[in-house]
Amino acid sequence: MLNPSYSLLYVAAPEASARLYAALLDAQPVEVSPTFALFALGGGRMLGLWSRDSAVPASDFHGSSSELGFRVESRAEVDALHARWRGQGVDILQAPARVDFGYTFTVADPDGHRLRVFAREE
Repeated sequence: MLNPSYSLLYVAAPEASARLYAALLDAQPVEVSPTFALFALGGGRMLGLWSRDSAVPASDFHGSSSELGFRVESRAEVDALHARWRGQGVDILQAPARVDFGYTFTVADPDGHRLRVFAREE
């Protein structure tokens, strides 16, 4: 099976987005340039933030119709991350809530990309 190892988000300002994601992920990028930033997420997975004005082929789509999910182990971790991210000024789209798959909250970055933190509950 072929497994994706990179997720790319097209952003307006990679360096500014890298600062935000560094704060949210509590990690520093492994690469930053005016047009691209890259984070190592562990397990061989990478998150790239690519300038939508320099992406090849060009991306004319502004916004996001998908989201990145971050699974944590407990409701307490969901609540703690929600409080931390809210304190960093991130746009909260959904406050922590119980949904059919567990306990979750959702935020948006300045480019409209959705980030979901969740804990599975049976």
